Amino acid sequence: MLFLIALVGAAVIALVLWKAMNAARGEIPEAQGRPVPPPSRPRVSGPDDDPDFLRQLDERARRQDEPPSA
Repeated sequence: MLFLIALVGAAVIALVLWKAMNAARGEIPEAQGRPVPPPSRPRVSGPDDDPDFLRQLDERARRQDEPPSA
């Protein structure tokens, strides 16, 4: 009998914690009918997509190819 009471108590605690965590995330329940769009994040681009980075690479390559003037 004690095992059954402990099991029900653990289930109630788990349910309360689950509801509290979902409320902390700010989710709108589906009962309101509107789906929540995912948050938009800025697009991450690599350095090979950056024109300034590519220009600097070209300048460095040209400087290394040119013989030093004496």
